[in-house]
Amino acid sequence: MSAGVDPIVREVAGSIKADLERLTVEMTSMFVEVIPEFRHDSEVRRLMVASTSSNLVAIIDMLALSISIDDITVPPAAAEYARRFAQHDLSLEGLLRAYRLGEHMFLQQAMTILRELDRSADEALATMSRIALLVNSYIDQVIEGIIDIYENERRRWDTRSDATRAAQIRAVLDTDELDLASAEQMLATSLRGWHLAAVIWIPPGSPDPAGLLRAGVAMLSAATGKTALTITVDEQNCWAWISSTGKPALDADRLDNELRTRPTLHLAVGEPGTGLDGFRRTFRDAQRARGVAIATTHLDRQLTLHSRIALASLLIDHLADVRAFAERVLGDLMRDDEATARLRETVQIFLDARGSFTDAATRMHVHKNTVHYRVRKAEEILGHPVTENRLEIEVALLACAQLGLDRPERRGS
Repeated sequence: MSAGVDPIVREVAGSIKADLERLTVEMTSMFVEVIPEFRHDSEVRRLMVASTSSNLVAIIDMLALSISIDDITVPPAAAEYARRFAQHDLSLEGLLRAYRLGEHMFLQQAMTILRELDRSADEALATMSRIALLVNSYIDQVIEGIIDIYENERRRWDTRSDATRAAQIRAVLDTDELDLASAEQMLATSLRGWHLAAVIWIPPGSPDPAGLLRAGVAMLSAATGKTALTITVDEQNCWAWISSTGKPALDADRLDNELRTRPTLHLAVGEPGTGLDGFRRTFRDAQRARGVAIATTHLDRQLTLHSRIALASLLIDHLADVRAFAERVLGDLMRDDEATARLRETVQIFLDARGSFTDAATRMHVHKNTVHYRVRKAEEILGHPVTENRLEIEVALLACAQLGLDRPERRGS
């Protein structure tokens, strides 16, 4: 049957070719109207028109000249348009949708021409089936190539863009004599407002590392309500900044809960700062928080906030000395068991509550007498009141809690 309808297929192809310019205009106009990603500037729009026209010409030639589907390749203009789509970070789904919409419009045009040819119903049906099969095969074949071209370009462009941005950001972070205006020009963004930096990382060998890092950025954005400026440092590390005119608010509980859905994902977050100095300082905070997290992996925390471990971040480079200090101050109150851990927590909260049993009990959601008992028990272990050498005790307890010094057999130092 296909051989019998081939002359009609060629006739239809010839008619479409004679009206190619109009069809191209209608098709590209439809893309722009229906698909937001196709609303380009004039330069890219010309490339989009060339891509559409080249695909139409290739389909028409295939129908008119009986070109084998195995010989079909992506037209050069279509390949370049796919690369440009990737460079502009436009969705692959939008590009593929255009191919399917274009296929539908082409087949509609073929049906219109068949009606005008006044062929028998059987001939028209057989011809239309043949054209639909060939056009669908063409679209499938080209789409496979387009996907490869898009994804390869996306990876290449991301690597090049990230490398450039990373170099620019490192210059802004490390060049002390760089002024605000020059830093803003280098990064093409305002640095005059508030900034909150985060370091996102995963362990070596994690599956889908790029997807995990993107998930971490998405979680940070969701927890702040702001879009992050991001730099992929390597396969395991990403830097991110949240910038806004007002002080960024981080929903730490939400971020902590979302991180639990990705157990291998970790975030360290700095403290907000303003201007160029704040942009740099919040990043240094995030790096120090990451250092604490890496050194205390036995604590199994995925979210590390600098605001919660600021003292520990200053002590982390002297961990052995800090442990010796804490052991001297706390003695057996450093024991690694659940009961002693409760005593340390109670004393820490009691001292933070300025020695108020009532206030400490309220904070811990326990009875006042429970706090009183635990404090007295801790004093028995220490051999003196907790208010004696209070500053040393508070520092030792804080370091113990933040650095996990009570767990010597699992320490990472």
